[in-house]
Amino acid sequence: MHPVLFHLPGGFAVRSFGVMVALGFLLSTWILSRLVARTSDRPQEDIASYGAVSVWVLVGIVLGARLAYVIVEIAKGSETGQQYLDQPFTILAIWEGGLVMYGGLFGGIAAGVWRVRREGLPAAHSLDLGLTAAFFGYAVGRVGCLLVGDDYGKTVPERFRDLPFPITLRVPDPLPQHSLFGAENAGQLLWATQVWMAANGLLLGLAGLALLFRRRYPGQVALVLILGYSITRSLIEIFRGDEVRGVWLGGAVSTSQLISIATGIVAVVLLVGLRRRTGDPVFRAREVAP
Repeated sequence: MHPVLFHLPGGFAVRSFGVMVALGFLLSTWILSRLVARTSDRPQEDIASYGAVSVWVLVGIVLGARLAYVIVEIAKGSETGQQYLDQPFTILAIWEGGLVMYGGLFGGIAAGVWRVRREGLPAAHSLDLGLTAAFFGYAVGRVGCLLVGDDYGKTVPERFRDLPFPITLRVPDPLPQHSLFGAENAGQLLWATQVWMAANGLLLGLAGLALLFRRRYPGQVALVLILGYSITRSLIEIFRGDEVRGVWLGGAVSTSQLISIATGIVAVVLLVGLRRRTGDPVFRAREVAP
C-alpha cells in the first residue's frame, strides 16, 4: 500500500488516491470522446460539447460526494459531524478525506444533466454514454482506495484464510505513513473489498458498452447500470469493515446499502414503466481512426 507516491520539492506529498482519481477521470473522458465519435452525426462539435460537460460532471462529483459525507457525519452525531457544525469552514478540507460515492454519482448526474441541456445535447442519451464511460474511471479510482487503505473489508474468518489475493489482502505491519487502514488492522488479513469494487466498475463499464448498441430507447443503459451498481454495491457492503462510513439499524445496514435500496427501486420502477418504449433502438457505429 502506498498512500503517498512521492514528495515534490518543498515537501508537498503527491497522494496515490488523488493520482488514481485523476487518471480515472482522464480515462473516462477519453472513452466518452470515443463513444461520441462513434455515435454522433457531428462528432467534432459534440466532442467539444461533451468536453465541457465533463468538467462540470467532475465538479458535481466532488461537491456531491463531499456533501453526502458531511450529511452522514452530522446525522450520525459523530465528532467529525459536530466539528462541521461548529467550524463550517472545515467542510472544505476535502484533502483530509471524506467522500461518499453515491453523493458523487448524484452530484455528477445533476451537474451533467444541467450542462448537457445548456449545450443542447440530449440528456438521456448523454446519461447512457456518460455512465458507461464513468464506470471505467470509477474502476481506476478504486485502485486509489486500495493504495491509500480506504474502504477496507472485514477481518477474514479463519476458515477462509487460505484464499489468495485479490479475494483477501494482508495489511502491512507497520502501516505506511498516512494509511487509512487503521492501527487495529496492521498485519490483519482482510477481505479485498477495494479490489472487488474496482472489478465491479470494470464489469459495469463493459456491460454498458455491450448494451449501448442494443438499447431500445435512450436512458435504458443508464437505468440498467444504476440498478446493477445498486445490487453489486449492496453485496460488497456486507464484507466492508470500515464502520466509520455510517451503519444504521443497529449495524444491520450501511449508508450505501440504504441508498442502494432506494436507488434500485427507482431504477426498477422506471425500467418496468418504460419497458414498451422504443426510439433510437440501436446506434449506428461509425468507423473511427485509432
